[in-house]
Amino acid sequence: MLVAAALTSAFVGERTDAAIIIAIMALSVGLGFANEYRAERAVEALHSRIRHTAVTLRDGRAAAVDVIDLVPGDVVRLDVGDVVSADLRLLEVNALECDEAVLTGEATPAEKRTTPVSPGDSGLGLPSCAFMGAVVRNGTGWGVVVQTGVGTAFGRIAVRLGERQAETAFQLGLRDFSGLLVKVTAVLTISIFVINTALQRPILESALFALAIAVGLTPQLLPAIVTISLSTGAHRLARKAVIVKRLVTIEDLGNIEVLFTDKTGTLTEGHITFNGALDVTGKHSAEVLQLGMLCNSAVIQSGVPVGGNPLDRALWEADEARGLDLAGFTRLGEAPFDYERRLMSVLVQVKGGRRILITKGAPESVLARCEAIPPDLSATLDDQFKSGKRIIAIATRDGSSLSAVTPGEEAHLSIAGLLTFEDRPKADAGASLARLKRLGVDVKIVTGDNDQVANRLCQDLGIHVAGTLTGAAIETMSDVELVQALPATTIFARVTPEQKSRIIRAQRTLGVDVGFLGDGVNDAVALHDADVGISVESATDVAKDAADIVLLAKDLDILADGVAEGRRIFSNTIKYVLMGTSSNFGNMFSAAGASLVLSFLPMLPPQILLNNLLYDVSEMTIPTDNVDEELLQRPAHWDTAFIRRFMIFFGPISSLYDFLTFGVMLWVFHADAKLFHSAWFVESLATQTLVIFVIRTRRVPFFRSRPSLPLSITSIACVLIGIALPFSPLAGVLGFTSLPIGFLAILAVMIITYLALVEAGKARFFRPEKGTQPLARPRTHLQRRIVRLVTRWIRFGAAGP
Repeated sequence: MLVAAALTSAFVGERTDAAIIIAIMALSVGLGFANEYRAERAVEALHSRIRHTAVTLRDGRAAAVDVIDLVPGDVVRLDVGDVVSADLRLLEVNALECDEAVLTGEATPAEKRTTPVSPGDSGLGLPSCAFMGAVVRNGTGWGVVVQTGVGTAFGRIAVRLGERQAETAFQLGLRDFSGLLVKVTAVLTISIFVINTALQRPILESALFALAIAVGLTPQLLPAIVTISLSTGAHRLARKAVIVKRLVTIEDLGNIEVLFTDKTGTLTEGHITFNGALDVTGKHSAEVLQLGMLCNSAVIQSGVPVGGNPLDRALWEADEARGLDLAGFTRLGEAPFDYERRLMSVLVQVKGGRRILITKGAPESVLARCEAIPPDLSATLDDQFKSGKRIIAIATRDGSSLSAVTPGEEAHLSIAGLLTFEDRPKADAGASLARLKRLGVDVKIVTGDNDQVANRLCQDLGIHVAGTLTGAAIETMSDVELVQALPATTIFARVTPEQKSRIIRAQRTLGVDVGFLGDGVNDAVALHDADVGISVESATDVAKDAADIVLLAKDLDILADGVAEGRRIFSNTIKYVLMGTSSNFGNMFSAAGASLVLSFLPMLPPQILLNNLLYDVSEMTIPTDNVDEELLQRPAHWDTAFIRRFMIFFGPISSLYDFLTFGVMLWVFHADAKLFHSAWFVESLATQTLVIFVIRTRRVPFFRSRPSLPLSITSIACVLIGIALPFSPLAGVLGFTSLPIGFLAILAVMIITYLALVEAGKARFFRPEKGTQPLARPRTHLQRRIVRLVTRWIRFGAAGP
């Protein structure tokens, strides 16, 4: 619309009009483009991650082959430290463990074996497969390539990240609001042009005036105000350890109603720790801990446990282990852990000559080799599983007749007790969750772990669990069934990356802003699909590239700070929209009405444009304004219907004072066209600029809610400049003339009464009625007539010819 107005003005020789419009566009679009350009991030990290070599059998010998040259059927070797180069079906393993955290989000490396899984098992948890992007943490293996490139689970994520990002709720709201402006502007502009032409006024003058009305109705600097708000907010968030990559998502961050998050490292410490050693009755046992330390594949180097699995290292790191005396024991032999037995055993000689065989491993594997199972043990195991602990069983037998250890000796054992481990909840996670709840954010857990562990964690942190869905259940559900299940579900367990993305998309169809916090490659697509994708500094590169917001620490309290800041920014943006639409609508409605009865235009097109430019520039400090605390306590959204009601309610109040100005100038000062233009220019600029002090808060202005200093300075300066222009050397160029002192006195009275009337109207507008939105009907007969008339115009414009 602005481009059309600028081209038309230039075409008919109105260069001043064209220059003003171009200046507005340059300021608005230039600021937006510059900030968005700097904020953009490419997803090259994903592509660089998948370009590496793999050791492959070619022509009967091992050779390093570039990943892009791998084909299904190639046999690839896996060694410690390798990044798996394709999706593989494992053929041979030797104590192979793969860290699949980038795909599954789990901190513990996955144990791999060659035996087939049951037909019901699927997804990324297959122990007989190694997936592209996983890292080999222990052992070696060979596997045959079954999928490469975009056919792999990792590659499918890369393809999805290349898709266009969905519009956020904030962008959709802006588009809806723009549609409202187009309808209102079209109705008023066309009507004014037709009426002025019918009154036999010059067509060119009528067209320019109609264009000026169109520009006047448009909040031209809305893109600039939005961008400045977002940029200012980005700097404020950076000081709070929140880095913004995609500016438009800041306001959506404040409007988040549902936050999906993984548990590892966000709600928990992200580190496996030893929890306790228990005998068969569930009581603490130092002897069981000692046995676990003796049967351990990790070793201490320079005071740090290395090797082994995370559970073995966690034992060495435990405070309880430091006081144990292991000097009196000598290890004579070891049967290493493997994934067929899910056990490891050691033969230990006690000082004095007695030998003991110690076996530890998965409870079901150990108990299957025990001669007798104490009745108390079953209850102890159930309690520990329900509490979300990871459990290792310890058993022993006499080893006097043994000189070495083989898996065949792991029989006729006696259960000694249990070792329990956990990924502990963060100390401050509960308080952070409570703060998010107070902010109106519903937190839901999406995890690759089992539902029992997630349920226990929620209990520990005070999260009410409405229900649980597993990945297997989601797989069988239609999209409609999933959407219906979402409100009654808090935990999503054992889910794949595709299911995470599906959950996010389903939640968005319910009309709420959705945030997703993730840090692995497995989270990248869900980060891409959410209204606000949130990652952390320690995340994988691809997750950070897919995210809109990056937290410098994986801390929900930092996220809560971001939510509050997003709401502050959104609140300030809405202040500009409400003030601009209501004031502009009132002024342009007045101009349209006056043009019907006056023999001259109520304000010249360049004067209308200058009025808007001054007014908009004065409001560019709105992003610095203070926000009332109650507006930070709940999400807010674009509500075009509310904006329309606000415009219809307050616009006529502005028009009322415009018409008073017209009457004063015509009947008191008997003004000619130039004096009339000057007076209305000053009055309209003063009222629409100063009304920000009333509209910016629902409280009593100044007494209970104070504006920021920059906003106060620019607003008052704008009014003073407007009053000074008719007395300045520029008056002739702009079509102004000096104003009578008496008018300035009347103007002061009108401004005071106008602001008082708007304050009274505000109290009425925001007062909720039973069963209605917080909008009361206009009090006066005149207001009711105007509301009905304008509503018909808007509905006509919406319906079309």
